[in-house]
Amino acid sequence: MDDRDWHIIKKLYTEKNITKAAQALYMSQPALTSRLQHIEREFSVCIVHRSTKGIQFTAEGEYLVKQAVIMIEKMHHIKNEVQELLSENSGTLEIGASNYLTMYILPILLEKFKNKYPKVKYRVTTNWSKNIFTLIYNQKIQVGFASVDYGGCKNKYLLYEEPIYAAYYNPFKLSDLPALPKIEYDSDYLLKSQLDKWWRDNYKQPPQVSMHVSNLENCKQMVVHGLGYALLPAHIIKGFNNLHTLGITDSSGTSLVRKTWLLYNDFNKDIPIVKLFVNFVKEYKF
Repeated sequence: MDDRDWHIIKKLYTEKNITKAAQALYMSQPALTSRLQHIEREFSVCIVHRSTKGIQFTAEGEYLVKQAVIMIEKMHHIKNEVQELLSENSGTLEIGASNYLTMYILPILLEKFKNKYPKVKYRVTTNWSKNIFTLIYNQKIQVGFASVDYGGCKNKYLLYEEPIYAAYYNPFKLSDLPALPKIEYDSDYLLKSQLDKWWRDNYKQPPQVSMHVSNLENCKQMVVHGLGYALLPAHIIKGFNNLHTLGITDSSGTSLVRKTWLLYNDFNKDIPIVKLFVNFVKEYKF
């Protein structure tokens, strides 16, 4: 089998129709059918059952689909690494970042890096910080940015810390929070646990949650429009001078902060373009 055959199997599974798969692969239907028959002879199995309603994959075919996904991704990595070895100033960077960092930090960072190395291309995966650690560990991405340290990554570098503020549209005191409407947002488990502990250490009653939103950006907009208060990191409210903010501290008086980590593997840092990017990020002034 060659690389094209794996793409044929994957596309057939996606389309469930030989004609549509052939069109998507820019092949004629007879040519695709011929290649499918060749694959079936090579493995001595029937991959699909054909009918007037389309095609249905056999158990053997389902297995080959899973392998096709693996082989296509592996070939992509190989081609990418060969390209990067040819020139340290070009190639594709595979980056993973949390939703918050993808929205507020990564665009500015990549803009400045691209100005310096314009030939570089990017593949950005957005996920929770916990999953970014997993992607790095499984070498699905080359560089990761995370807001929580879940451990298990040998090479992690603390880029910066930003304080967390209670933010509200009107003037307030921290003692007012239990009586004010709170806006909550989805966040990584460890960060949420940190904020929940802060609340339990300071208040006897639970917060009055009036709204729950899916992300920090939505939460900020609700706060800006006077719908409640929220506990937000400094970067997200930077420049919003109409908001009133108060820093929050733990029982020892230490400010609660949100940390941003740079993650990478030993293997990846030896690839020229990855090494350039890692060093660029470490030297960047956040």
